[in-house]
Amino acid sequence: MAISIWRCTLKRAASRLSLQRSLSLYNSSHGFCEEEIKRKLAQLKGGSVKLWKRDNGIAELCIHNPEKRNALTGAMAVELEERVCDLEKWQQGKGLIVYGAENTFCSGGDLKTEIAIANKQDGINVCMFMQNITARLQRLPLISVALVEGKAVGGGADLCVACDFRLMTEGSQIQFIHKHMGLVPVFGGATRLIQLIGSRHALKILSGAVRVHPELALNIGLADEVLSRGADGALEEAQKWISSYTKGPAEVTRAVKKAIVSGRERG
Repeated sequence: MAISIWRCTLKRAASRLSLQRSLSLYNSSHGFCEEEIKRKLAQLKGGSVKLWKRDNGIAELCIHNPEKRNALTGAMAVELEERVCDLEKWQQGKGLIVYGAENTFCSGGDLKTEIAIANKQDGINVCMFMQNITARLQRLPLISVALVEGKAVGGGADLCVACDFRLMTEGSQIQFIHKHMGLVPVFGGATRLIQLIGSRHALKILSGAVRVHPELALNIGLADEVLSRGADGALEEAQKWISSYTKGPAEVTRAVKKAIVSGRERG
């Protein structure tokens, strides 16, 4: 009996690992050592990534580091991967809202974390780690919405374009500020931006580090709607917005999203 249970446990663990690998872009065959970079990132403390899975099948994922405008520390990057892994296994899930604490989406990577990841190989591994996370976020069988309040800058812009839809509040902005730092988007944001708005608009936004406000975002297809309510009601309004796309059984919504993911990646 004990042997049977042990074999079943091993089979489930192998199945979860296989699923994670199939959803990720990089693994050990690419020279990527995930556990090693996770160990290093986990030591760079600060902030958190919170997840609530609601009974209506819509989860809320909060980037929480308000003292630093919700900049992502190393520990937060590891937590984000863990939250995405949790969502991959949530069979009752239909939708996801990604947002930042205290009315700011995310200001990108935490400076102390970026300084600590100083050598070239660690930098490459962090890029692969974050590309894996954003790819897995995009491939979730959940309809995902980024609720952009305040600023989504740098890595925050990368994160918001990994969602299926973007809702912006008045006065918010999305900015791929990477050029000012001598960088290009390395979390997959450039490719996703082209898919969303076309190469012409993407070139302008990336090369000019343009501050994309709600009106422009709507005009070029980067935003799907500008929410009318103030900061206190934005999350509630986002819940109502996404609920119109997640009505009905979870298996139907999930099947639709899987079909979209398959078609997008084949095209």
